[in-house]
Amino acid sequence: MNVLDYMQTLGNQARVASRAIARASTQDKNAALVAIAAAISEQRDTLKAANALDMARGQENGLDAALLDRLELTDGRIDGMLEGLQQVATLADPVGEITDLKYRPSGIQVGKMRVPLGVIGIIYESRPNVTIEAASLCLKSGNAAILRGGSEAIESNQALAACIRTGLAAAGLPAETVQVVETTDREAVGALITMPEFVDVIVPRGGKSLIERISRDAKVAVIKHLDGICHVYIDEFADKTKAINIAINSKTHRYGTCNTMETLLVHTSRAADILPELAEAYTNIGVELRGCERTRELLVDINEATAEDWDTEYLAPILAIRIVDTLDDAIEHINRHGSHHTDSIISENYTLSRRFINEVDSSSVMINASTRFADGFEYGLGAEIGISTDKIHARGPVGLEGLTSQKYVVLGNGEIRQ
Repeated sequence: MNVLDYMQTLGNQARVASRAIARASTQDKNAALVAIAAAISEQRDTLKAANALDMARGQENGLDAALLDRLELTDGRIDGMLEGLQQVATLADPVGEITDLKYRPSGIQVGKMRVPLGVIGIIYESRPNVTIEAASLCLKSGNAAILRGGSEAIESNQALAACIRTGLAAAGLPAETVQVVETTDREAVGALITMPEFVDVIVPRGGKSLIERISRDAKVAVIKHLDGICHVYIDEFADKTKAINIAINSKTHRYGTCNTMETLLVHTSRAADILPELAEAYTNIGVELRGCERTRELLVDINEATAEDWDTEYLAPILAIRIVDTLDDAIEHINRHGSHHTDSIISENYTLSRRFINEVDSSSVMINASTRFADGFEYGLGAEIGISTDKIHARGPVGLEGLTSQKYVVLGNGEIRQ
């Protein structure tokens, strides 16, 4: 069977399974999640052996240390998968929820019911634990899933797929509810994103080049974000202690995440008071600073920030700093150079803070909080499939509700339209 025929077979099976999982009870879905966790726990040694094959091949192929780290399935990461499955099982099931039910003058009641999207294709790189995260969220939200992991994790993902099939069978749900693509052929991705008759939405999780390609070529709706160019703006009315703590945490808590601050904006009236102390803290941690002309007058030893710096997601210990004259300047900079992901204002002025959250066009906008909180778990979603910077359907961390849609329902008692 060639790749296209193989992917269409998966798509057809997923479409059939999507109808079964859409009508499955919450009890059955939770039973499957618990059974998948039990299978993973039972097969821990098998999973680690499969992962060792991926790790060895990755080393032979010259994968860098960061990718190898993401690829490795340690005991801690397996425990994390088990915990994640248990957490998703305890989350409220959004499917079937009816809201906004209102009587109309005709006597009918009109409301909205939450329903699954159908078949979700997820394309991701390196991290085999994404296989379980994606499977659990799609399953709980009543969707069938086709998962295409990176070729570097093929052994690990197939071992996890076996555990998923075991769990689905134990709960009496179709094995095709979650299918992990078995081929490493790159044509599989091209096929998956151009099958609207079988796939309802694509969620890419990976580097910018992967997401750009999928956004360009897909014939299926895509939930995505390209960059995480996040900002913290220290306002003239900022509390200094809050400003320093939040600016340091937003940048240094983790460097390689999409909700890490990449540009710091500081009101001109606070620059002399705050920037030298911040710069010393960053330097001690090992962060390279790049500043605008006015910033470099205060911090003479730092590098010059170029126009390119304002549009760069570093994912590294590098920070661009710009001094601005007004809140309007800060908002204009963020809306022009940001990626509509996460931006935060540090201020004790309620009016200016309200303006910031109203006018900054991002999926998460914060007041006096670290950008690192932009995360499904921290938002109380339990888990997330990714973070969307799109404006239609899902925006921000995408949890169970983001993997569903709504349809209108009408309740009547024999009414006819006059």
